[in-house]
Amino acid sequence: MLSTVLNSERAIQVNIAIMRAFVKLRQILLTHKDLAQKLEDMEHKYQLHEQDIQVIFEAIKKLIEPPDEPPKPRFGLN
Repeated sequence: MLSTVLNSERAIQVNIAIMRAFVKLRQILLTHKDLAQKLEDMEHKYQLHEQDIQVIFEAIKKLIEPPDEPPKPRFGLN
């Protein structure tokens, strides 16, 4: 509307810049919406596996822990 009211080259350029800004803003919002949806899908997918992952971590922790028994004395020459 600006370019139709003022009818100058500068008004036309400003109008084009404004339209490009709105197009870019729409693209950014759609991209973030897609990313948010993908993140939510991944969160839901891995939430189903959370208990299995916890079991795996507990098993790894048990393997890392040192044994509760004191080391046995060695016989013979060292």
